[in-house]
Amino acid sequence: MPEQITKYPEVTLQILKEAGARCGEGVKQKILTECPPQQFCALPTGEICVYGIEQIPEMTQLSTGELARVVCPKDNQPAWERIHPSIYWSFLLVAVFAVGLAVGVIGKNRVK
Repeated sequence: MPEQITKYPEVTLQILKEAGARCGEGVKQKILTECPPQQFCALPTGEICVYGIEQIPEMTQLSTGELARVVCPKDNQPAWERIHPSIYWSFLLVAVFAVGLAVGVIGKNRVK
């Protein structure tokens, strides 16, 4: 049976009640036994647990990591893939300059 995420859980629960669902405390939970009673609705065809956005960490069927992969896909990329290409070139330019400077200093000291 599904767990649902909504920005407005109170409104969703009210709509479910008006559609004939039995919601709230006192309703027997057969499948979604971990659902907080005030967020639970039973329908003739199944059960629904309604969560607000701030309650996502409490969900049992969906992890925050699974949600993050969909909502923030770039956060799942390795750090080096998130670096803008211009930073690569800047780093390469600085590295070439530093190596050239080091070679020049070492070469100058050996000539003396």
